[in-house]
Amino acid sequence: MKVLIVDDEKLIRDVIKEYCLGSNYDVIEAENGVEAIEKAQDADIIIMDIMMPKMDGFSAYKVIKERYNTPTIILSARGEEYDVLAGFDLGIDDYMTKPFSPKELLARINAVIKRYKGEEDFFIYKGLKVDYLGHSAYVNGKELLLTPKEYDLLVYFINNKGIALSREQLLNKIWNYDYLGNDRTIDTHIKMLRNNLGEYRDLITTVRGMGYKFDTKE
Repeated sequence: MKVLIVDDEKLIRDVIKEYCLGSNYDVIEAENGVEAIEKAQDADIIIMDIMMPKMDGFSAYKVIKERYNTPTIILSARGEEYDVLAGFDLGIDDYMTKPFSPKELLARINAVIKRYKGEEDFFIYKGLKVDYLGHSAYVNGKELLLTPKEYDLLVYFINNKGIALSREQLLNKIWNYDYLGNDRTIDTHIKMLRNNLGEYRDLITTVRGMGYKFDTKE
């Protein structure tokens, strides 16, 4: 798998490159949006900054998206809600702000690639089983009576295991970015999902000041 790292700061590229190579990813580098477009055809996933010379990340992503179906994570110092929503509006797969944890970025890369590959039909953790093809979930063999949104939340959590997800991110992905909801919408559905999970409710942990995380501690 080849990771295209797009950032005008060499130090940032070097840090990401080191972690990617350590996880057996091949690495391609680009210093700006123009180079990103030229090299995108060889990439399996793209990590891209927004503010760069010659062409910004959002403009480059628009061109790349028209040509290739390459998963893309935006990594930028611009963390305002407007920028995050603008990125998801364009169709990016994830958004991280600088300064960042290289380990978390790597976890997000793995999660995005896993979603795109779609190789697994089931998720199983002890007595918890999610049947993706059957669109159903079970605890100790008993099917859970989940609402469609609860099921979508559970699957999204599983696909992003170990990653802290903000309430805004959950609203964007589960209810779509144009939904006029609020934090209470997320919190209410998380509470119902936890109740349905029973003995596995603690797999969904609260990240103070951030949102939630699905963590099996493995």
